[in-house]
Amino acid sequence: MANRASGGRTDPAPFAAALKAEIFGIDALDGVRDFAPERIAVAGGDGSIGCVAALAGELDVPLAVIPSGTANDFARANAIPLDIEAALKLAREGTELRPLELGRLSSGRPFVNVASAGLSSVAGRRAQPLKSRFGPLAYGMGAARAAATGKPLLVRVLVDQQEVYSAEAWQIMVACTGAFGGGSGIGATDATDGDLDVVIVPAGTRLGLARRAWGLRTKTIERQRSVSHFEGKVVEVELPAGSELNCDGEFVDGGLDYVTATANAFRLVVPG
Repeated sequence: MANRASGGRTDPAPFAAALKAEIFGIDALDGVRDFAPERIAVAGGDGSIGCVAALAGELDVPLAVIPSGTANDFARANAIPLDIEAALKLAREGTELRPLELGRLSSGRPFVNVASAGLSSVAGRRAQPLKSRFGPLAYGMGAARAAATGKPLLVRVLVDQQEVYSAEAWQIMVACTGAFGGGSGIGATDATDGDLDVVIVPAGTRLGLARRAWGLRTKTIERQRSVSHFEGKVVEVELPAGSELNCDGEFVDGGLDYVTATANAFRLVVPG
């Protein structure tokens, strides 16, 4: 599978030749079922992986990832080589498999890293036009702009039907791997346990956002004072009308109102 619009490095022809594989576009997943593959490889960015991971799980075949997006946070989280040749070799020859969970928004959209609302969506929007020039550095630049202009959201959060938060927040993240934003993330996540991790950054001063940014960059955000961290099978988030979400680096209109996770949803080819 290849997403030609991802990262600027996803011409599928050389990938297919190296793998001796059939090419399918991300928008043609149904054709893969008829092909009856032994394994599926997806070339693209983080936003390309979720739907292909769901298909690999459905067909009960391994999933290989060739990271050709801008940030490639899922690959980093799973020690998949960022070098394309090394990733192709792993996709072709790798035998070590890691069972991973898959998150789903209420819309049915699957995700592998993080679905979030708040400053992360604002930062992603600010970073979008900068990616082609600055690559992963665009995420930090977008975050700086978001900190200067973003506003807290009034949110209510339930985890496994228990209310855990009801107040304003700068950001709420519902995570599998917890990786996002070109190297930022949530350190406490375990994408093999079948539980979603929920991290809520409460509203506060803009000056305090520098400390929150450091926590995200060092993957210690969930350990900071007043930051809330929960785990559960089902997460329900009430957001103001019109709130935009960032789901694995792509923007969606909604879906945090009922988020679920499936344990052992697919098997990822990883280095031995």
